[in-house]
Amino acid sequence: MPISKIFVVRFFQLIKSRRFAEAERVLERIREKTNETEWNSGYLHALDGILLAQKSNDSYAFLNNINFEDEKDLKKHRKEFLKEYKNKIHTDFDRGYYASWADYMLISTRDLSNAEKEQPKKEEQTEETSETTESEEPKEQ
Repeated sequence: MPISKIFVVRFFQLIKSRRFAEAERVLERIREKTNETEWNSGYLHALDGILLAQKSNDSYAFLNNINFEDEKDLKKHRKEFLKEYKNKIHTDFDRGYYASWADYMLISTRDLSNAEKEQPKKEEQTEETSETTESEEPKEQ
């Protein structure tokens, strides 16, 4: 059975929100439902690495050097991982590994884009509420 993208997306969301115990449970579930192929092993190995890097909060880890607020930076890293994924020189294990990292960059980019889309709505609501409160002066009796 191929790796479930639903579980992977959930795993990445849990990692980003630093809910590591839940992320570990989701990762275990992914392992249980996945066939043991070289590609899947590489993919799961990368997920393990992402989890450990985030848990350790090591300043030298690759993840801590990525600006998750910069969509351009995330896309650049994803493009690099996809380039390695497509490289026929790499083994299936390596290609699975790079595919996992590319997916993580993609999910991070989507999360950032969704957050940016929601932000103007909040600002509009704030402007609307301030306009209504300013126009609603207390009535004199």
